[in-house]
Amino acid sequence: MEAAFPMIYFLLFLSTLLLYHVPKKQKGKDIQKAKLPPGTMGWPYIGETLRMYSEDPNVFFANKQKRYGDIFKTRILGCPCVMVASPEGARFVLVTNAHLFKPTYPKSKERMIGPSALFFHQGNYHSRLRKMVQNSLSPEALRNLVQHIEALAICSLESWATKEQVINTFHEMKKLSFEVGILAIFGQLDTKRKEELMENYCIVNKGYNSFPTNLPGTAYYKATKARRKLYEIISEIICERKEKKTVEKDLLGRLLNFKDEKGHTLMEDQIADNIIGVLFAAQDTTATALTWILKYLHDEHKILQAVKVEQIAIYECNEEGKKPLTWIQTRNMPFTHRVILESLRMSSIISFTFREAVTDVFYDGYLIPKGWKVMPLFRNIHHNPDFFADPWDFDPSRFDAAPKPNTYMPFGNGAHACPGNELAKLLMLILIHHLVTNYRWEVIGSQGVIQYSPFPVPQHGLPARFWKENKIN
Repeated sequence: MEAAFPMIYFLLFLSTLLLYHVPKKQKGKDIQKAKLPPGTMGWPYIGETLRMYSEDPNVFFANKQKRYGDIFKTRILGCPCVMVASPEGARFVLVTNAHLFKPTYPKSKERMIGPSALFFHQGNYHSRLRKMVQNSLSPEALRNLVQHIEALAICSLESWATKEQVINTFHEMKKLSFEVGILAIFGQLDTKRKEELMENYCIVNKGYNSFPTNLPGTAYYKATKARRKLYEIISEIICERKEKKTVEKDLLGRLLNFKDEKGHTLMEDQIADNIIGVLFAAQDTTATALTWILKYLHDEHKILQAVKVEQIAIYECNEEGKKPLTWIQTRNMPFTHRVILESLRMSSIISFTFREAVTDVFYDGYLIPKGWKVMPLFRNIHHNPDFFADPWDFDPSRFDAAPKPNTYMPFGNGAHACPGNELAKLLMLILIHHLVTNYRWEVIGSQGVIQYSPFPVPQHGLPARFWKENKIN
């Protein structure tokens, strides 16, 4: 597939990272003489950034891997980088030696989400908070959300069909995934609060990848104001929750009741940062995955029919949709689940992740100098024919057996893997059930172009038209 990358977005993103990080010169003769991974660094400072995006990032990395092997160096966005494209290398960086590599984000983005958000941290603070977030989004905790998520999915599908016009699928999926995120964090929230959160979150989201200047009128300036408003709204919700003195099992309730080993609780700004962080981590990635699922089902007629057969059986058990889905039913959709797994592999929404070496690290005979960025390339691993035969064919049956260890990482790996993956998959299963049993849809326009915003999505957000079926075909 071809790839399209908006140049204006790229230039803004490049400027953001250049302001954030100026690579330091390596000290000492030993470092200079050490054996670095093979590869080219490109132009001074800029490196190979322009080449990567003019060529398509996926093609760029694939060609590099073919020429140099599973570990190679380059310079991207002003930073010297080591790319790792093997399951063993990804595990080395993200799991077995994760303490040698820290998550790295531009300071402007850290300020926008909040410095206390768990994915900016390592150590005890991170591990305690991550465990709590994971528990609030675990299968046990999600059982009680099935009917609420189902209601949101049905409402969204009905709205798309009743509009009787072409919709931007990705934008509509963002609205749905945001609603589900709010549900998991706050439980049942009144409409006014949800609208306030959505309005300000959207402004923050637009400014997140913009040039970080606080000049009035800029996207970043508007985003910083909206970020303060988000904090005020969350503070009001916290105050109301405290006045009620109820013990809720949603994420906010768990954050409010959190205590470390010394009995210390979280401050209000820490709670707000982590709530905003969870929204950021969940919305665009889940929406992107849902968009690709709809595209693959639309394009793969035989697979769509097989999904329908499985879902119709459940639909008929529920008296043709008169009864709601149950938790047990969502656990008994094996083929649909494999379709989701294959969609996540094919789209590889998180193509890679950034880490930074906190000390000089030796791996596979090569030196990774302190301060260099390290990028495990998930997409390269997912599309490697050594692990997935005919990797560009959409084939859910490849998941009839478990993939080889560390070859399938759509939600990352290690301590910083996505803690909300079960919630995302539950939403996918529920939406697919109602989509294929009650609706049909047509994708409009170009089928082969990918845009990055910053995640890979079909061109123009996959324009589509939806109809409600009078009967199941």
